[in-house]
Amino acid sequence: MRKQEKAEIVQGILEKVSKSQIGILTDFKGLKVEDMTRLRRQLQESGAELTVVKNTLLRRVAADDSPMNPLMPHFTGPNALTLGYGDPVAVTKVLIKFAQEKPMLQIKAGALGGRALTAKDLEALSKLPAREVLLSQLLGVMQGVPTALVSVLAAVIRGLLNVLVALKDKKAESEPAAEAAPAAAEAPEAEEAPAAVEAAPEPEAET
Repeated sequence: MRKQEKAEIVQGILEKVSKSQIGILTDFKGLKVEDMTRLRRQLQESGAELTVVKNTLLRRVAADDSPMNPLMPHFTGPNALTLGYGDPVAVTKVLIKFAQEKPMLQIKAGALGGRALTAKDLEALSKLPAREVLLSQLLGVMQGVPTALVSVLAAVIRGLLNVLVALKDKKAESEPAAEAAPAAAEAPEAEEAPAAVEAAPEPEAET
């Protein structure tokens, strides 16, 4: 293969890597052609793509700060790189299930968000709910939050109303006593005024 052709292949894979969510490296030695064709079809249905690439080219793809860099130590023997463009869980489920049916397919490692995933990590990832299930669960939680919030706010409002009603009743009870007190205080002053006038009669003129 000429240098220009290799460069074009590497560039093409790099463009695909930049669009992918997850990369999974597998050893397909011993797998029949019809099995590989069936696996490719299943991966395409889950939004992924499997490509058989030489290790020399894979090293160039995974060089420097490439998201596939964590796969670098596993570039030995025949390798197929699966790139998932959608839900990483769905892609991993397909590969894990296929490997259980066809043990010749060996899952070596994966890279997700620039982090390395072992075969056990990928198996654990495949057991997670699909994105659609997680979204529906999240939607259910979000729908429950307003109901709970309304209940809490209603309880707070009811408590505030009870306090206001109690204050109003207490104020109403105290108002008659407050009105009677000034009337009682004004009565003595009205009675004492004539007495004060009588106690100080004007002196009679001397004859």
